Amino acid sequence: MARNTRIVVVGGGYVGMYTALRLQKKLRRSEAEITVIDPQPHMTYQPFLPEAAAGSIEPRHVVVPLRKVLKKCHHLTGRVTKIDHSQREVTAELSAGHVTTVGYDVLVVAPGSVARTLPIPGLAECGIAFKTVGEAIYLRNHVLSRLDAAATTIDPALRRRLLTFLVVGGGYAGIEALAELADMARYASRYYENIHREDIRWVLVEAANRIMPEVGPKMGRYTVERLLDADIEVNLDTRVKTLEGGHVVLDDGQSFDADTIIWTAGVKPNPMLENTDLPRDERGRVVCTTELQVEGMPGVFCAGDCASVPDLSKDDPNAKTSPSAQHAVRQAKTLADNIVAHIRRRKLKEYKHNYAGSVASLGLYKGVAEIYGIKLRGIVAWFMHRTYHVSRMPTWNRRIRIVFDWTGALFLGREVVSLGQINDPRADFHRIAGGVRPAGQATQPPIGETAPDRVPAGGRA
Repeated sequence: MARNTRIVVVGGGYVGMYTALRLQKKLRRSEAEITVIDPQPHMTYQPFLPEAAAGSIEPRHVVVPLRKVLKKCHHLTGRVTKIDHSQREVTAELSAGHVTTVGYDVLVVAPGSVARTLPIPGLAECGIAFKTVGEAIYLRNHVLSRLDAAATTIDPALRRRLLTFLVVGGGYAGIEALAELADMARYASRYYENIHREDIRWVLVEAANRIMPEVGPKMGRYTVERLLDADIEVNLDTRVKTLEGGHVVLDDGQSFDADTIIWTAGVKPNPMLENTDLPRDERGRVVCTTELQVEGMPGVFCAGDCASVPDLSKDDPNAKTSPSAQHAVRQAKTLADNIVAHIRRRKLKEYKHNYAGSVASLGLYKGVAEIYGIKLRGIVAWFMHRTYHVSRMPTWNRRIRIVFDWTGALFLGREVVSLGQINDPRADFHRIAGGVRPAGQATQPPIGETAPDRVPAGGRA
């Protein structure tokens, strides 16, 4: 391999950041130049997004600045739009607005995933996903602003709409977001004279006949029971037919109005992969070997949500690793070691990881966990959830800040103030100055109307 090998990492999420972090520790400066390309200047630790949305953690503490931790790497803030392996080039649209191409000798493809959507009328206009820190901040402000609005109206129909919150999707992301936000909203209701806990309606819709399949049927049933105990409506084997204008119609005949619709119904590989010459499977994921190399392309490596990697821990030869943070972090370690071996012409290692278990939060002091077959519930599982994820949070800087956030919330309570002005910070100035709002700029919707959500772009490269 030539001196000063050019390594390009597409994506700064779990796989991209952890791979680059390990490479800069293992490679000598004379061996390689590492360039990381991502639309955001930070990596987001997604398991903590529900707590960030609920006010238990400061949102800035669940993101890791790439430039701060990847000091020996080059950074390009931009969105990769094309990969041409035949020319060994990556095309990226940079944040300054211009397009550039970056050549490589070794490529790491880790753009992650995006929300999987369905052709449901009204979804694009009314829905909000839950994958980025921008979406978490928006949802926190939005939910609290609905309480503010409901407290100022005497229209019963409008009040019901404002206090009705729908979550579509019963996986980890949906359940944890639902539980934390519901806890936050009901905690906040104590500060409103005319809003009581029972006035706030939370509804979960899941197309399958169970939720959180990762924890097994028994723990799934326990989770449903805890949600029901918290007065959350759970609809299994149910699909959304339409969301037009915030009017929700389900296939079991239910219909109601909701001013908040949270979409967490799965993920799919980043659409950017469609504009590459990499081999992909029927689900759109990049086909990889057990060494995390792209099939037929020895200088290209891939891992994470967008990779189809054989699961050697299972007897089924067709089994693939699941798109989870547990695999992504561990794949990044193997991937980085294999890149070093590739550069130094050594034998590559196969990726194999036996499933250790799952942990999930169901709100403050409530959780479920299954660790090496041992099932835990309640506060013990909740503590395990926090302990595991804070141990996996990159850098001691962020771990310490998160522990301080938890300690402050424990003794001082959650902050329950809406900072909705950040969604359109120039609105008041335009009104005062009498300026004309630029075309396409966000406006504050009238009370009771759901406008298209405007949140920071959050997909990876």
